[in-house]
Parts: sequence; structure tokens; C-alpha cells
Amino acid sequence: MGQSAPEALKGEDWAGEMGARWLASLDRFEGMIAPIGAALLAQADYQPGERVLDLGCGGGATTLAIAEAVGPDGAALGLDIAPMLVERARQRAAEAGSRAHFICADAATAVLDEPPFDRLFSRFGSMFFESPVPAFTNLRGMLKPDARVDLAVWAAPRDNLWMMGVMGTVRQHIEIPAAIPRAPGPFAFEDLTYLEEILTSAGFSDMEVATYEGRQPVAGPGATPQEAVDFVLSSMAVGRVLDEAGPDIRAAARADLIDLFKARHVPGEGVLMGCKVWLVTARA
Repeated sequence: MGQSAPEALKGEDWAGEMGARWLASLDRFEGMIAPIGAALLAQADYQPGERVLDLGCGGGATTLAIAEAVGPDGAALGLDIAPMLVERARQRAAEAGSRAHFICADAATAVLDEPPFDRLFSRFGSMFFESPVPAFTNLRGMLKPDARVDLAVWAAPRDNLWMMGVMGTVRQHIEIPAAIPRAPGPFAFEDLTYLEEILTSAGFSDMEVATYEGRQPVAGPGATPQEAVDFVLSSMAVGRVLDEAGPDIRAAARADLIDLFKARHVPGEGVLMGCKVWLVTARA
């Protein structure tokens, strides 16, 4: 066991470091989660004329798709706390001639100068609130009565080998504290009872869940094991932990991660590792 990292996986700073990391590897991040976004969009089934709020829109890929679905009589607004991602989303919209528009703000407290929305959408953008009930209460205030919510959230880490395989390998070299259940982060809503408690407390109802299971292409489709490892170390919080541990530990962990990804590599498809996601619907 290597050295200890008691603050190894501190909360993501999406307005700062994590937003910058996401932007630097935007195509690879989006390539990883594009099939899940497509499944959530298919479930949402947006219709022309609907007004949709896209929470945690990141680089704007889902917002652009929503804008196309709702057409000129609808509206698609992407909301994100990361200024660098919102700027990139605006560039993409301009390049595509899209009607999608974007606001940089903290959804937990933002007051939008917008008519109420018919729908709320979020592909992995809803799990990072420090105080989720007030945040969702604020979001509900942006919606029409009976507006529908569609959220994609990660199921338990044990069902997401793309995360557990990486963490298990890294833990052979450095101590990383166990995740705190329900803490803000990618797996905050793995417990659906907890998510329903939050939504109910915030004034939502009729929560239903569909399950998405598949193989996650680490670093996007077609990535080699080496590319996938470089992506993990440059873009995920665990990379920062290994940077702080020193070059020898980092090199040893990198070698083991390459072996892990080689075992999961499918030529022409990439490094494929199991994933499980909850596709959640509810009503305002």
C-alpha cells in the first residue's frame, strides 16, 4: 500500500478545476456518455413547441439535440455552473445555427428571467448539489405545474465497472477513503429511496425509474488502452491524487491501469466496461 490521501476525492469544483478538465477532454467525456444521453432523450420524447430546461448541460450536446426536437416554436435552455463549458456550448450553438441558448449560473439558487418550462432534463447534472432539497425546490420554481422531469443518474459504483475497476487498481498503490453515501458526487443518487425523498421534499411526485445497462466506452468509442488511461489520469479526480503521490507511484498505477484496460479492449470499439444508470421521471 502506498501513501495515504485523506482528502483524495474532495468535492468536484465544476466552476473551476473539474469544469476545465471536462472541457479539455470534452469529446472523450461526451463519447463515453453519449449512448446514455440518447436513451434519456428517447425516453423524454420531446415534442415541437415544448420549453425544456437542461440542467448541468456541460458542453451543450444534449441541449442542441433538445432544441432540434422542440423546433422553432419551442425552447431549449442549457444551465451550467462552469463558465468555460457554457462558453463552448454557445460556440457550438452558433456554429450549428441552433436556437439553443445557455446561461452560466448555479441552479441551486439561480432566478431565471424566463417563462416557466414544460420539462426538466439532466444527463448526470443533478447529483452535485450540496443541499439537494433546496436546489430541487428552486428548480421546481422554474417549471410549470405538472411539468415532467427526466434525469439520468449513476446506479451503485459496484454496478459500474468503469469506476470500480479504476478505483480498485489505484487503491493497490495509494490509500483512498471510501466514498460517503449520499454525499454530492457522481453516485449521490445510487439509492433511489434517497432520491425519491429529495424529490418529494422539493414538491415533485410520481417518480418512476427505468434501468439502463450497457458497456461504457472509457474515453469514448475506439480509444486504445493507453488513450483510455491517459484520459482517466488527466480528467478524473483520481489522476490528481496520483499526481500528488509522486512519479513512481503514478507510473506503477498507470502500468496496472493499462493492463486492466487491455483486458477489456475490443478492437475497433474501445475499452468497454460495464455500466448501470437510473433513468428517472417525475412530475412537478
